[in-house]
Amino acid sequence: MSTTAPLRLGTRASALATTQSGLVADMVRERLGREVELVEVSTEGDRNAAPLASMGGTGVFVSALRDALLAGRVDLAVHSLKDLPTTPADGIALAAIPPREDPRDVVVARDGLTLGELPVGSRLGTGSPRRVSQLAALGLGLELQDIRGNVDTRIRKVRDGEVDAVVLARAGLARLGRLDEVTEVLDPLQMLPAPGQGALAIECRSDDTDLVAALARLDDPATRAAVTAERAVLSTLEAGCAAPLGALAEVVEGEDGEELWLRAVALSEDGGLSVRMSASGAVDDAAQLGTRLASDMLDEGAADLMEAPPVRKQQA
Repeated sequence: MSTTAPLRLGTRASALATTQSGLVADMVRERLGREVELVEVSTEGDRNAAPLASMGGTGVFVSALRDALLAGRVDLAVHSLKDLPTTPADGIALAAIPPREDPRDVVVARDGLTLGELPVGSRLGTGSPRRVSQLAALGLGLELQDIRGNVDTRIRKVRDGEVDAVVLARAGLARLGRLDEVTEVLDPLQMLPAPGQGALAIECRSDDTDLVAALARLDDPATRAAVTAERAVLSTLEAGCAAPLGALAEVVEGEDGEELWLRAVALSEDGGLSVRMSASGAVDDAAQLGTRLASDMLDEGAADLMEAPPVRKQQA
């Protein structure tokens, strides 16, 4: 392919996806000196309104973009990293992980309320088992309602009174310029985010070695280390535990220089039981750190959490 031809960047069509892809396109133009055109690709997760878990969860937003890459219809693709399966895909390279946005979850509630200010019985919308379990564990007496849809659709449900609040990723609202609608940023002590939340993944064909090398210049080593540890937790627990999971790693200053601090939680569906652990290690040992922590969590009973008595449907 000519190095002067515009790079075709595959993206989902939602406002958030095209905004994120636009940010990456700007990076490519500024850092690599290449022109970029966005190519919209429809994914199963966009077409199907069923709960994500019923469609297999992770990967429903990814496979169509990867198919477009392998078919040569696009040259690179941008994903929300938390949507990526942990198993590598044949012929696909994770070429770059740019600097991460704030990975925390946020509340958008009626009347400017925080989570703790919502009256008992308030309706809170989320489509995430991870959020449901952690919200239930807080014991706030909220009625949890399963919702799907893009950021605008979910916030509109609050504005229209269908629900009293929703929980969303702060990163998406930041990228859309909608942080002024946030009524509370949730501390990770209350709500650990999904592995990889707030980070973007740039993929291309692994045999396009020139592009792999060029895109590597957009990679942020601290972000890659953090999400590598989080995804190693996810990968290890997926093999032995189907419980809702949150994980967050950060590069921090230790006694002997930079180190990686990782914390994770696995919960029963009703939030009544959990295994919560943390660990630290070398930044260049990210994958092993995540694997060790997840193995310790399995040893502490994480695999048994899904056998906990279920809570009454839609109640917390």
